[in-house]
Amino acid sequence: MKKKRVVDIVEEIVSPFAKANAMELVDVEFVKEGPYRYLRVTIDKEDGVSLDDCQLVSQHLNAKLDKLDPIEEQYFLEVTSPGVERTLKKDHDFERFKGREVQLKLYQPFEGQKVINGELVGLLDENIIVKNESMGQVEIPRSKVSLAKLVVEFE
Repeated sequence: MKKKRVVDIVEEIVSPFAKANAMELVDVEFVKEGPYRYLRVTIDKEDGVSLDDCQLVSQHLNAKLDKLDPIEEQYFLEVTSPGVERTLKKDHDFERFKGREVQLKLYQPFEGQKVINGELVGLLDENIIVKNESMGQVEIPRSKVSLAKLVVEFE
């Protein structure tokens, strides 16, 4: 039998718990940075994530991981909010944040640009649609985008 990935196990633990507590599981990462491993769980909530929300998820996850023990090496657990410049990963993120200012970082230049800022129009057939002054409305294949994130607009 194929061994489950840590990210998949954590998603199975956190997703129903988050939903039951009016939260959304945004992302799970298990990464190595320098000599350390980090298990990062990002949650969101309609009215914003509090420190208590992060602590609640952290305690729940720690208790479950202690029982299952799926991670052999040492790691740091971080439970956090996506922040104001949150990364857009899931299909519903592109629907939810229509009309907001976004930044797309591309693997290769598109019409001479590797970074495109503009208003998010949406997602259509795996293409991210963005409108800006210099390019007009463009469709960028999702597979060509290394990072899509909200951009805070300072007035």
